Amino acid sequence: MATDSDADRAGNPIDVLTGEEPARERDRTGNAVVNWMENLSERAYAYLLLLPAFALLAFIAFYPLAMTFVMSLREDRTRGLEPLGGFVGAENYVDILTGNARLARQFMDVTVSASFPFVEFGVPFLQQALFVTLAFAVISVLLETVIGFAQAYVLDQDFRGRRWVRVAIILPWAVPIVIQGMIFFLLFQPTVGFGSDLMQWLGLFGPDPLADSQDAFVIILIADVWKSAAFMALLILAGLQSVDRSLYNVARVAGASPWQRFKMITLPLVMPALLVAMLFRTMDAMRVYGLIESTAGCTTVPSLTCLVVEAMFGGTRIYGTAAAVAFATALVIGLIISVYVFFFRDTEGGLY
Repeated sequence: MATDSDADRAGNPIDVLTGEEPARERDRTGNAVVNWMENLSERAYAYLLLLPAFALLAFIAFYPLAMTFVMSLREDRTRGLEPLGGFVGAENYVDILTGNARLARQFMDVTVSASFPFVEFGVPFLQQALFVTLAFAVISVLLETVIGFAQAYVLDQDFRGRRWVRVAIILPWAVPIVIQGMIFFLLFQPTVGFGSDLMQWLGLFGPDPLADSQDAFVIILIADVWKSAAFMALLILAGLQSVDRSLYNVARVAGASPWQRFKMITLPLVMPALLVAMLFRTMDAMRVYGLIESTAGCTTVPSLTCLVVEAMFGGTRIYGTAAAVAFATALVIGLIISVYVFFFRDTEGGLY
């Protein structure tokens, strides 16, 4: 009769008494896993460490996005207890593109034309939520990048009182969005603030700028730049302070001018941090809502997020259409991110 030791010597992978794998086999398996991890490339090992974060992101971000897409394929139901009707496919997307959706300011309103460029906009393009959102994102990010870079460049220098200058620059970023909106709302109220009278005296605004779409758009841009330029300055300042100072000393000895030092040293080395800051601000600007609602209102300056909120909670109960606008907004943001990654993929340091 074979004993336990005989079974172990024979290479039996299971202990006959405990039914468990012997310690020798477990150690062998563990060593194989360790050897496999050690043979991974740095990139593969980094992705392995990021795998739990990717799983969490898929659960808290991609799952709601998928459910939003499913909702967008169902019919709006304005009556009854059920908020959504049956499956209608891409009908909601067709409605928001052709102007048939029941939205206050259309996402798009396109009709086919026989003449070039073969499409016409039924609603004035300057009043559309898509144009407002894209124009706001592009203009605000460009202004905030320039101003934030200038602020960061000043803060990177050594001078007396730099600590208080940093506080003054960063302070607007600490102001809540609602408070920020109320500040500029009161500032440009004709009967309360001096901003309306000043801009009207300069001939730039009308008598009631917060009721005019174009004037209110400019006010919201100013408010956003006032607050968010500090965010850009902080990220760019982190990139500036990571630059090796000895490079500037070598450049001075070589006779490089300040502009040459900036062009050949500062800008290339700070570019990765600059692109990350621009990417974050672009994604945030594409979702603008609170600043608009607390300053001029979504009826004056519509954005894509304004359309979603009004469709969901404005009393119309067009949940399918709201989900379609929300998913389309996510697609636009994803497209912008793809453009960033594509055009700046060869930048030293990448986007990360």
